[in-house]
Amino acid sequence: MGRKVAIIGAGVSGLASIKCCLEEGLEPTCFEKNEAIGGLWQFTDIPEKGRTSVYRSVVSNTSKEMTCFSDFPFPESYPNYLHHSLVLEYLKDYAKHFHLLDCIQFKTKVYSVRKHPDFTTTGQWVVYTEANGKQASTVFDAVMICSGHYAEVNLPLASFPGLENFKGHYMHSWEYRDAKGMEGKKVLILGAGNTGGDVAVEMSRTAAKVFLSTRNGAWVISRMSKAGWPNDMVFQTRFIFYIQKLLPISIRDKLLANKFNQWFNHKNYGLIPIKSSLSNIIVNDELPICILYGSVVVKPNVKRFTETSAIFEDGTVEENIDVVIFTTGYAASFPFLEESLHNACKSSTFLYKQVFLPHLQKPTLAFIGFISVTGSILPPVELQARWVTRVFNGSNELPPVNRMMNEIAKQKKRLLKKDTSSTEKKRELFVRYMDEIAACIGVKPNVPLLLLQDPKLALNIFFGPCTSYQYRLCGPGQWKEARNAILTQWDRVLKPLKTRIIDDSFSKHTMPSLWKKIFHFTAFLGTTIFIYILLYSFCTR
Repeated sequence: MGRKVAIIGAGVSGLASIKCCLEEGLEPTCFEKNEAIGGLWQFTDIPEKGRTSVYRSVVSNTSKEMTCFSDFPFPESYPNYLHHSLVLEYLKDYAKHFHLLDCIQFKTKVYSVRKHPDFTTTGQWVVYTEANGKQASTVFDAVMICSGHYAEVNLPLASFPGLENFKGHYMHSWEYRDAKGMEGKKVLILGAGNTGGDVAVEMSRTAAKVFLSTRNGAWVISRMSKAGWPNDMVFQTRFIFYIQKLLPISIRDKLLANKFNQWFNHKNYGLIPIKSSLSNIIVNDELPICILYGSVVVKPNVKRFTETSAIFEDGTVEENIDVVIFTTGYAASFPFLEESLHNACKSSTFLYKQVFLPHLQKPTLAFIGFISVTGSILPPVELQARWVTRVFNGSNELPPVNRMMNEIAKQKKRLLKKDTSSTEKKRELFVRYMDEIAACIGVKPNVPLLLLQDPKLALNIFFGPCTSYQYRLCGPGQWKEARNAILTQWDRVLKPLKTRIIDDSFSKHTMPSLWKKIFHFTAFLGTTIFIYILLYSFCTR
């Protein structure tokens, strides 16, 4: 009998954790307060208190190849960007395929997690639950918290004087499901994140006028890159990641800003972030055209409200506002944890690799999915679960406390360097974080070695998209189909697009060329070395 592990939540993180526990010989019990799996991907027509759900029109911001779990690709017939119903269907198929449902106790709320009296010796936890009005307590050898960071609504009413006198209706995006009932109304949306942009676009089709208020601005990018390929597959590569690492931050940021402005000039559209910060990047294919139409009007931060209007920080006033929607995000909350752990869990940056509490005598408590990355959350969540379960069963060990604390300090410093604003989420770079956790497990691909053993695969790994299949090539948890999944990933991109037969003689193959990227990389390295030599020569004269 393996060690008993409590898993809190049966969303994306919880499902991955159950599977990894089973693979590592652990005995998982997952507690899900709702009646079904899927977490926020489980759509509900009516908002339910304490439950976060997607709105009706949500489509994924990341493509299917960059989003899937590492040994379970999306069906090739699925579109590249997915309606929330397809993501939920995928999660159901995943749970069924790997026999995860038997490990889940539905309609069971965890209301307390406490250290066992013998914790310093055993590392055990007592988990208190409630189901059908009955309370119970169970001792577990370890706990995986998979409730994510969408627990509590962030509704900063105090930041907007006069809102208490506003006669219109205001709500948080948590309540939003669709634009019904907004016909002919003047709507003000506070916050230009992904949700704010989506809601503004959707509202613009029925509302009389939509105002999008932003404190800091945002860079807006499309799901589609040059030649129509999924944007994240083109830009989330090791090749581009290493180029960004080589460049000084100021030059990197300037190049990225120029890239973003190639689609449309953000300054002209009133969206350019303060100090050109790169922390707030949103994915929206329609927002720029809505601004161009005038159906969405970008405004600065609201200074105060009156009974019927909003006064902005630039002194302008918009009268007769009917509805205000706060798209101001969520705050993480773990009220079931004992008081001694609350301060340590305020932010994932307090955690080692944003997973483990460094000061616990025994590493038997882990946070899965309590992180924000510049890409899909599914692959890093899966890697976290693979690592944590191997720590729980003794296959991997954590470093000493002082080393973990040093790494946490470096992590905080690195994230703060990216943006001085404390109001924005600090997002880890997707490739960096994936490789960092993979190295802890021993599944990070060795590109130089692969270049000698399997050049075609190595080139695809370095210059192609950093898909999760790469982390099933070596080490524990190898998947025999991983190599083929990598070499055929562009075919799965094209599959749902090939719905009209076209004579090949009239089509031009435009798949991103590895050799073209190699040439660009070589040219870049040569130019960089040349510039450094010139600078060195100049400085030593």
